[in-house]
Order: sequence, then structure tokens, then C-alpha cells
Amino acid sequence: GLTAHSALFSQFLRRSVRVFPTKRRKNVEMADALFDLTEVDRLLSTTRAVRKRLDLDRPVETEVIHECLRLAVQAPTGSNQQTWRWMVVTDADKRAAIAEAYNMAGKAYLSMAAASEDNDPQTRRVYESALALTETMARVPVHVIPCIEGPISLDSNGVAASQYGSIMPAAWSFLLALRSRGPGPVWTTLHLFQE
Repeated sequence: GLTAHSALFSQFLRRSVRVFPTKRRKNVEMADALFDLTEVDRLLSTTRAVRKRLDLDRPVETEVIHECLRLAVQAPTGSNQQTWRWMVVTDADKRAAIAEAYNMAGKAYLSMAAASEDNDPQTRRVYESALALTETMARVPVHVIPCIEGPISLDSNGVAASQYGSIMPAAWSFLLALRSRGPGPVWTTLHLFQE
């Protein structure tokens, strides 16, 4: 059961995880090495999936996307293998095809979930927001799709976790970098059910 796994995992963490201090470079002043924690905390605590408030008429500069990707690929990866590729889609027909896959995979589900009285108000708003994206996704000016080379192996939890763990930190770093520069990002996964 979940409790047994949680207890075993906690024991594993207590035995296996150690926190090591990092070395400071000799010529870096302490003030140069610190971050403005107020701004970092604000970025981390206010980054949300932007679905309803997307400015679909605001252009997204290619250089901003490239700058965010340059930052994203600094993220850690399993075994230090960067087996990712990033697809930047600006072509209107291709964006429409992505939106169609998203809608085919999730519009009926999102409609049902958004209308469900079983969901609390916050959960219902999340589903309503995701449902609203089905109407506007084709108009979103840029879609950035992080990809992993080769198929994901689901034969082993460890292998699958390593593969996903090699792309997820980079994808999250991309979203944070984009958010800090103004464009509102949203993370979507429903289209993956069409693979």
C-alpha cells in the first residue's frame, strides 16, 4: 500500500540523502552570489497556468524563446544526458493541428469535469480554464514542445522516472524563464493521449 511505500521511501531518504555545502568560486563576492529572494519567491509563488488571460494578439519574439531555451537547457538531467529536443511551432496550420489533438483528447472530458457538481469550486475553475483553452489554443502564437529522444520505457519505474526527470526540470525552467520575461505560459499534456 501507499503507507508502506511512503515509510520505506522516508527511511531510504534518511539513510541515503545527504546535503553537501557547495563551494564558492574564489573571485565571487558573496553579494554577487546571492539572489534577490523576494523576486525569486514571487516568481515561484505566482507562476500559474495562463489559459484564460492569454494575450493572443501580442507577438512573442523569437529571441525571447531562444533566450528562455538557453536557460532551460541548464537544468539537470539523468546521467547528464541531454536527450531532449525542443520544437518551436509558429506555423498556423501546425498550431491548429496541435489544438485539434488537444481537443480530441480532452474536450469531452474537460466539459464533463467543468460541469461536475462533485468538484469543489477551485477544481471546477481549473477545469473551466482548461476547457477555455480548447477554444483558443490554435491562436496561441507560439507552441514550445519539449521532446525526449526515443520512446519512454514504462517497463521500469526507475527508467521512466529518469527519462521524465531529464526533461521536466528543463521544461519547468523554460516556463519560469518565459514568465519572468512577460509572456504567460501554460503546461498542457492532454495532446499526449493522441500519440
